[in-house]
Amino acid sequence: MANAASGMAVNDDCKLKFLDLKAKRTYRFIVYKIDEKQKEVVVEKLGEPAQSYEDFTASLPAAECRYAIYDYDFVTEENCQKSKIFFIAWSPDTARVRSKMLYASSKDRFKRELDGIQVELQATDPTEMGLDVIRGRAN
Repeated sequence: MANAASGMAVNDDCKLKFLDLKAKRTYRFIVYKIDEKQKEVVVEKLGEPAQSYEDFTASLPAAECRYAIYDYDFVTEENCQKSKIFFIAWSPDTARVRSKMLYASSKDRFKRELDGIQVELQATDPTEMGLDVIRGRAN
């Protein structure tokens, strides 16, 4: 396991599930959380390929920070089917300050473990990661 700058390790399962999403498209999304007792980032929830963006946003807690990966499928103006892998740092205003600091300080190290992220979003409330924002950033 690799040590993050903040002292947070990254559980190997985090990388393995990300590779499954990227290469095999086994999942639509992955939600990660920092396990403060274990001092590592772990997988909290996996979204099935058929699940929607609404299912994904509903799986993020309203008052706790999380990291998330979302595989967004879209059709370009040229009518090509494409997908982009989004990394979302969810840090709601209502989260504890200590939690926000912990997630912020561990983010870059964690992101480096996941090779293949195409777009990064930082969101403090649901409007900052609405489907319209995702669509706009995908093109």
